[in-house]
Amino acid sequence: MRKRDITSFDVLAAVQELKNTVLDSRVNNIYQLNEKTLVLKLHKADRAPLRIVLEAGRRLHLTAYVLEKPLVPPAFCMALRKHLRGGWLTNVEQYEFERVVTLFFKTKFGMLRLVLELFGEGNIILVSENGEIVQALFYKHMRDRNILRNEVFQFPPSSGKNPFKVSKNELADALKSFGGVEVVRALARFLSIGGVYAEEILLRANVEKTKDCDALTVSDVDAVFDALQSLLSSVANFELEPVIILDKEGNFVDAVPLRLRRYEDFENQSYSSFNEALDEFYMRATVAEKATAGIEVEKLKREGERLKRMLAEQEKALAEAEDKAERDRLIGDTIYTNLSELQALMDKFLKAKKNGKEWNITVSEISAAKEYGSTAEASFESFDPRTLIVNVCVKDLRFGLSLRKTLFENAAEFYERSKRSKQKLAGAKAALEETCKNLSEIEGKMQEAEALERAKPAEVMEELAKHKVKSKEWFQKFRWFLSSDGFLVVAGKDAVSNEVLIRKYTEPDDVVFHADITGAPFVVIKTEGKEPNEQCLREASEFAVALSRGWREGFGTADVYSVKPEQLSKGGPSGEYVPHGAFVVSGKRNWIHNVPLKLAIGAAETEDGEIEFVGGPVEAVKAKTKNYVTILPGDTKGKELLRQVLYALASKMANEQRRRIQKISIEEIRDFIPYTKGRIIY
Repeated sequence: MRKRDITSFDVLAAVQELKNTVLDSRVNNIYQLNEKTLVLKLHKADRAPLRIVLEAGRRLHLTAYVLEKPLVPPAFCMALRKHLRGGWLTNVEQYEFERVVTLFFKTKFGMLRLVLELFGEGNIILVSENGEIVQALFYKHMRDRNILRNEVFQFPPSSGKNPFKVSKNELADALKSFGGVEVVRALARFLSIGGVYAEEILLRANVEKTKDCDALTVSDVDAVFDALQSLLSSVANFELEPVIILDKEGNFVDAVPLRLRRYEDFENQSYSSFNEALDEFYMRATVAEKATAGIEVEKLKREGERLKRMLAEQEKALAEAEDKAERDRLIGDTIYTNLSELQALMDKFLKAKKNGKEWNITVSEISAAKEYGSTAEASFESFDPRTLIVNVCVKDLRFGLSLRKTLFENAAEFYERSKRSKQKLAGAKAALEETCKNLSEIEGKMQEAEALERAKPAEVMEELAKHKVKSKEWFQKFRWFLSSDGFLVVAGKDAVSNEVLIRKYTEPDDVVFHADITGAPFVVIKTEGKEPNEQCLREASEFAVALSRGWREGFGTADVYSVKPEQLSKGGPSGEYVPHGAFVVSGKRNWIHNVPLKLAIGAAETEDGEIEFVGGPVEAVKAKTKNYVTILPGDTKGKELLRQVLYALASKMANEQRRRIQKISIEEIRDFIPYTKGRIIY
């Protein structure tokens, strides 16, 4: 059975990893994908954007997928943006080993908390600095607390004892109190750790899970306590081995932060982090649910089972009707075959009736005659005085004869019954054929639905994989291009990345460029000990001026200078402050004057058939693809400009490539255009 609920152990492992990854990151944006799911997009210096998925009642993890967002954000999402966007994520905590996680944000509204409840239907609650509820995904009146705006937030009552705070004696007393309950159930209930980890603890303790609590020995309890502490220690101390468990068909069964003995006989896939394993597991599960949402396999199965039951009943009824028709015909034939003997028996009853003799006396006489050696093949069985039916047996065939009718009339009655049964048989056979036809259609639809159920998630996952954010090289965190002769050229994006680029990634042999404009980024040619040619230097200078404020102001040209890294320092003249991202330049500068502000964006097909965009100086882009457009500073902005660029690139490509490029999000090219502003020249 596939994992449905995240466990407290899962939450602990996921939170431990998040603490090492997302703390001190800034909230860039918040998206609400559906009724219960949020994505927080975070920015952290010197890292690619981070995305955390929070789904009420289900999951919490980083995601590497760019998920589809609604065009109009829901009200809850807008409220979170108002309060959290631009804030800093300072901490992530699991509450008392419960399936509750609190994210702490330092914002202009003070220190806010976003509480994610992962049990039951779940909830996401924004809590103010003074502890009052600001917004909630779901507002509720409950017996033990209320989730209402402006009320003081209260955590839900604990569902079990926090295993980190349980002593050996407490565990022993608790298990003893469960009496005849199986230890696996008692452990899961007392600690609220779920069946999977309750079973795992008992496997490691070598205690049979079905053993009653009152049958546990002191050594059993000691072993259970030690196994519990070992599991807790492995997760808390970050000794993780994240895996996804697969069944024999390769379907995902579970995602666990460390290898469990209960899954020793299962196949598994290892991951570098538990967040990555959760991401893959829940992405596959979510995609499968969406892909098969309109495929009613279970409904078809239920209908198929109903038709099979109906078919079995109809086949049974048909067989019984055929037997009855044949039996009634045989009785009619038997009456004629044994006419004289049966008539003699009937005459005895008729004579007794005529003479006014009691029926019980007549029955006794006839029974006595039979008992004392009657050789007639038609033997008397019983008599019903109320209906005047004489029950007889002829060669193991038992039937009744009515004294109100002649033998010929009795035979005719049985023949008529046989005839009516045969007439009913025709209708029963028609109904049976109709049921068989319906069952065949349902089974056909079920096979198609099951095939779709298997295929559609695979198709969607294949499409979704194209939107997975691939792990980036260090330089992909900056702006960059490859020069026409193959040198890597890297530029800062802001003050923070400027500082990081120069301090961390610039080597002594590299060449550093800067436009003669305040606030321009540093641009570095990574030489790797080689000498860049004039064309490469020219392209780097074009990159430097294009990324400067001159682009936003609509400059036509600007001057650029280059220096060696050793000429940059943070030590300005005495008393002069050098801001973050800026450096003091000493010594001679190599000037390049009147560098035009222009860039190009191109599209090329990769070896695996994907469309890849490239951007940078015109000559550098031309060296990689003939399908490109040139962009100058201009007044067209935002999505309109991005759409124009994508359309222009599509018009330069073959029909098949054109169809594919038109399906690509315009966001793929946003980073190539400074300030997302300009104009296209063809």
